[in-house]
Amino acid sequence: MNDAGPNDVASGDTVRWGVIGTGGIATDFAHEVAMLEDATIVAVGSRTQESAGRYATEHGIARAHPSYADLAADGDVEVVYVATPHPGHHDAAMLAIGAGKSVLVEKAFTMNAAEAQSLVSAARSRGVFLMEAMWTRFLPRIVRIRELVAQGAVGQVTQVMADHGQWFPHNPAHRLFDPALGGGALLDLGVYPVSFASMLLGNPTSVTAISEPAFTGVDATTSILLTHAGGAHAVLTCTSTAVAPTRGAIVGTDGLIEIPGAFYAAPSFRLTRRDGADEVSEEPMVGKGLRFEIA
Repeated sequence: MNDAGPNDVASGDTVRWGVIGTGGIATDFAHEVAMLEDATIVAVGSRTQESAGRYATEHGIARAHPSYADLAADGDVEVVYVATPHPGHHDAAMLAIGAGKSVLVEKAFTMNAAEAQSLVSAARSRGVFLMEAMWTRFLPRIVRIRELVAQGAVGQVTQVMADHGQWFPHNPAHRLFDPALGGGALLDLGVYPVSFASMLLGNPTSVTAISEPAFTGVDATTSILLTHAGGAHAVLTCTSTAVAPTRGAIVGTDGLIEIPGAFYAAPSFRLTRRDGADEVSEEPMVGKGLRFEIA
């Protein structure tokens, strides 16, 4: 491990968070932080004092800043959580990186690859921690699935399949349909199946995708085929036009892992080995599950 910097946190200390943005996911984040003994939100930043003050009052936060820059400059904040709409992720995260803060950026990480590389380069140059808030990877059941795959429970993985479909009313101002808010099924819904495949198979060697546009021009339905070294395929779909099964499956030469509805939250999974032996894991989710990522 590198020598501790000014914003590194020693084991056992309470991590002091600052939040940029005050929307729905920021509210979920605050509720989950409250479930942890070694984390606290000390400040919030918004585009207006009114919005920041309201969020601070609702969640018992000491300081409310009227700008993202003021939040990033707050000397008591160790880690910044960026919870703005997608198009604001890059600039808000860059403010925090410039201030030498560790950063957790809500998914989708950025609007495009160039913005993502810009943030990664800046974080490496500044020597700070930077991560996308893909909370599902930290859920205990998802961790268990990764362990099973690594242990060879399904043999060599040949296919990963996942879909995520929800229905949204055709409101051009809704974040799923508004181009100015980073709308589209892929950035909001497809990020889950894509991350699921990436978690299991790594970077693809080829990408084939096709989309159908929504009434505002953003993608309404996107289907993706990824190929990987060793011959594995990932078959992924997302849509904002209909409720889909939202299931995940990991197919291997020696077994199959199936995750039923809302696979990204992994309410349960079943491992069926080629010899017929099963492992079933079921346990109710407490809260939204963000606390595992926060921890």
